[in-house]
Amino acid sequence: MPTQSIPFPFSCDTLCGIIRRSLLLLLTLSVLAGTLAAQSDQETKRNDAERLFSEGMQLYKEGSKDSLEQAIQKFEQARPLFHSVNDASMEAVTIQNIGAVYDNLGEKQKALAYYAQALPVVRTVGDRQGEAVTLSNIGLVYSDLGEKQKALAHYAQALPLFRAVGDPRGEALTLTNIGLVYSDLGEKQKALDYYEQALPLNRTVGNRRGEAATLNNIGAVYAALGEKQKALDRYAQALLLNRAVGDRQGEAVTFTNIGRVNGDLGEKQKALDYYAQALPLFRAVGDREGEAGTLSNIGLIYSDLGEKQRALDYFAQALPLNRAVGDRRGEATRLTSIGLVYSDLGEKQKALDYYAQALPLNRAVGDRQGEATTLSNIGLVYNDLGEKQKAVDYFAQALPFFRAVGDREGEATTLSNIGLVYSDTVEKQKALDYFAQALPLVRCRR
Repeated sequence: MPTQSIPFPFSCDTLCGIIRRSLLLLLTLSVLAGTLAAQSDQETKRNDAERLFSEGMQLYKEGSKDSLEQAIQKFEQARPLFHSVNDASMEAVTIQNIGAVYDNLGEKQKALAYYAQALPVVRTVGDRQGEAVTLSNIGLVYSDLGEKQKALAHYAQALPLFRAVGDPRGEALTLTNIGLVYSDLGEKQKALDYYEQALPLNRTVGNRRGEAATLNNIGAVYAALGEKQKALDRYAQALLLNRAVGDRQGEAVTFTNIGRVNGDLGEKQKALDYYAQALPLFRAVGDREGEAGTLSNIGLIYSDLGEKQRALDYFAQALPLNRAVGDRRGEATRLTSIGLVYSDLGEKQKALDYYAQALPLNRAVGDRQGEATTLSNIGLVYNDLGEKQKAVDYFAQALPFFRAVGDREGEATTLSNIGLVYSDTVEKQKALDYFAQALPLVRCRR
């Protein structure tokens, strides 16, 4: 029987989010430092613009879907006021922040549109650091959309700019983001190379938070390569740094990563213990996305232990949290996880219903890997129902998406699943052809 696809790991998404927020903050602080007293005849407009901007930032920090939508309104009101007082730097920051809010809401194309508007403004004022940050943020969106080569191209433009302005912190963040792309593409050694370049830069500037995030990313690569002890060693180093700087969110992420490794090692109770330590930390810092991911990971453990109803309970707690913050990608992942449990319970129609809810969300946020996984899981259900041609059709739809995002494991699994379907029919040669295509992809991962 075909092997079920595993929902996407939570830890990397969380780390990417930390990096993205750091870039936004970097630009905001650097430009705000240059915001001086307004000319007297424009003081009212400037004061209004700065008030609206501050209100927008406060709403952005609250992080709920409603507050994020209100933040956009505040920034949209501030933007023309900054323009009217000829403050191009703050106008660019405001545009950038609108893009960041849309990014957080999962509206990636809107985010790209605003980042694209910010780019010529920062170039006009000669703000190379702002240009670097904008290019990096565009790269992050393309990476989220699965357009990894476009992401790398934008990071490649940002990197020399960070170096030219002597910004090792921005350089380290960009190197880390490049590493994340190569990790997603399955090029784990390249990912490690970039992380190892980022690590001393973080140490040089005393950025222990960034150092911890990079160690977490290195640990994730080692975990993916099967070197679990090396992964745990890096996570242990990261945890000390998280605690040293009082970074409770980073600490929660690290606990989550340690939990995942223990889960992979079959140490299910240890995994649950680490997730239990992460959960109150995410709640304490108001990170509902992190809280949702942890609840989901607990649900996955209970599902593995055969406690399906308990798993559903945890997924049911996670789902409204994703919806509350407008995290459609996370919402789709939760729906897919619920579908997997119902499929395991033999409730195939319920499984299809949840996958049908997940699929348009995957598409709405441009999550091609998520779409591929959902299509694959639908194919598995149809195979279990004996509808072999429908199963092959859905696997065939999933295959180009796995290839587009460089997910060789997903591609290999899907090819094998098609082969298994054909092996259940009279078309044995077709089955052998698909197994033959899958085999080198499996070998590449070893």
